[in-house]
Amino acid sequence: MAKNVEKTDEKSGTDDVAEFLAKVAATPVRSAPGKSGRLIFAIDATASRQPTWDHASHLQREMFDEAAAIGGLELQIAFFRGFGEFKATAWTHDSRALAKPMSKVYCLGGHTQIEKVLKHTLKQTKKDPVNAVVYIGDCMEEDADRLCHLSGQLGMLKVPVFVFQEGYDRLAEQCFRQMAKLSGGAYCRFDSASAAALRDLLRAVAAYAAGGRKALSDFSQKTGGETLLLLKQIK
Repeated sequence: MAKNVEKTDEKSGTDDVAEFLAKVAATPVRSAPGKSGRLIFAIDATASRQPTWDHASHLQREMFDEAAAIGGLELQIAFFRGFGEFKATAWTHDSRALAKPMSKVYCLGGHTQIEKVLKHTLKQTKKDPVNAVVYIGDCMEEDADRLCHLSGQLGMLKVPVFVFQEGYDRLAEQCFRQMAKLSGGAYCRFDSASAAALRDLLRAVAAYAAGGRKALSDFSQKTGGETLLLLKQIK
């Protein structure tokens, strides 16, 4: 499918961030007492992301490290690329265990496989509840209705999908916004100009999934900025 790179003016970046923060604030933490929160971090590693891959990888590592520092959060990374390649790491509390396999991942041409991400999440959460999914990608080359249907299933299971979109692919944006809405998650667009905001939002999601309001409060007091707005919206 050819990519549509037309910019949309439906919402500004500031509006996206505000909406994202409100959505995260309203998302319940479902981990049972004594159990770790569980977060899947899903990545599009197809060729179109190659120009920003090195920088994105750095931000991703910061997010893993923040989650590990907070404690109480199990992480799993899933990624797709090439011709039908989809892989997921084992669940771990140690961000260092994720750094090595991710450092070996490089972008490879192929169509998106977001459906596999959503199906994988459904399978995982039926075994042991997943608290949230963070997805980073730039385009969508699949059946949008199918992706929305699977996102709705995740919503029924209280598994929000937080979507971060690189670039301005209009068709992908429409689908990503619906995926986030149907799952109870949130959508936010980012580019090189908003890298700092992306980092803090990713780390805020990790903090909240790991330890709820207290962990987010500690994180917000340390970082300030937009994460303080998130803290104020959580009762």
